[in-house]
Amino acid sequence: MKTHHYIFLTTALFIALFYNQNVGLNLGILGIIYSVLTIFKTPEKNRTRTFLILFLTSILSSIAFAWYGDFPSFLAVVSSLLLLSYRSKNKRMKPLFLIPVFVVNCFTFICRFFSFDRWLPKKNIPGLWQKIFAFVLIPLLFVGIFFGIYSAGSDHFANLFTNFELDINFWQLFCITVLGFFIAFNYWNYSVEKLIYKQNHILDNDFQEKDKIQKSTYSFLDLNAERMSGVISFFLLNILLIFFIFTFNYEQFYEAVKTPVKLSKETHERVGAVIGSIVMAILVIMFYFKSNFNFDPKAGLMKILVKIWILLNAVLVFSAMVKNSEYIVNSGFTYKRLGVYAFLMLSLIGLIMTFIKIQYKKRNAFLFNSMTWYFYATILICSYINWGGFITAQNMKRKDFALNYHKREFYFNKKELLEYAAEKHDEKLRKEILQQVQPQKNESFLSKAMYYQTIK
Repeated sequence: MKTHHYIFLTTALFIALFYNQNVGLNLGILGIIYSVLTIFKTPEKNRTRTFLILFLTSILSSIAFAWYGDFPSFLAVVSSLLLLSYRSKNKRMKPLFLIPVFVVNCFTFICRFFSFDRWLPKKNIPGLWQKIFAFVLIPLLFVGIFFGIYSAGSDHFANLFTNFELDINFWQLFCITVLGFFIAFNYWNYSVEKLIYKQNHILDNDFQEKDKIQKSTYSFLDLNAERMSGVISFFLLNILLIFFIFTFNYEQFYEAVKTPVKLSKETHERVGAVIGSIVMAILVIMFYFKSNFNFDPKAGLMKILVKIWILLNAVLVFSAMVKNSEYIVNSGFTYKRLGVYAFLMLSLIGLIMTFIKIQYKKRNAFLFNSMTWYFYATILICSYINWGGFITAQNMKRKDFALNYHKREFYFNKKELLEYAAEKHDEKLRKEILQQVQPQKNESFLSKAMYYQTIK
């Protein structure tokens, strides 16, 4: 099939799946179809290991959305499909350019749509199909557009057609058609501007030979002064960080016990300070090791000080993790407390990638390229696992389990709450939960979230 076949086919599928439906199982089905069609359309040379992994994550993300239908799984579907399409055409392009590529394509959609020669077949459509396209489809398209415009502008004009028994919401059909075509067109027929292609080398992981030449970064500092500045800076930062780690741990583990509210506030503030410290630490290292010092034979002392600083920052991360674990033991799981683990793990990964950058003389772009994939992996993990159910199941084991709080604040925990009701022989709670689930079970097939269909 040609590009225009994919565009029209997926537009028709979008209309069939979403007309008179809410978003639910239909988006999961559409995601799987897009993924399968993409792998068929992709040339063999572009079916790299990364592409095949993205194909698998696109399928799994679509299933996750069909199961939950929540925002994390939606974000996973969108990011997976965009990366899949991107890698389908550009196996060497860096993933950081994905956002500007698709933003530019969204803004240039109208211009690219009317460039018919670029996406429609240049030769004449044969026989009957040519007549159907010219005599039926194009006139119906224009009549539909202007019918909607005139109906919105005149009630009397709209009332002329009220006697017809066609049970079709033309306005909804028109909007769904436009949205489906917009998505299909930008997915199958996006273009990468030459300017972006030319800038792709900026995000290479490894240095070129010209970057290895020893020279000062700034005109007002010679190389020796800049090197000594780095040594002094990292020496002082190590001393400062040692004192901070000492006071940080003393405040967390040895001060008097605080109220739960104050403990919660201080924990989040300190974790925020740790994450901010790690980000700034990585930025400082990137500032000094952007080019020359990676290959400077006299920068050995500075590299040792940097590695010690990375190790001390890792100690700081583990201290925050221990405190967060203690907080969970005392007060139970929540989304925020699990989120703290996620951010701290990403901070730790950032430090490991920074160590690798220094050890193996990588460019700063290596950090951005690597962390992009780790952020994507975090999105996938958030979408695949039922965190609400996990939190409720764990907190149910506590003596201070707050039932109303878990009913109000957590999602996809209805099975666990029903188990709790059965354990406590609470018939009122069981009926309440089933009453909340029933509207989801009564949704039309394509609008369902499959999680609720498994609740008995």
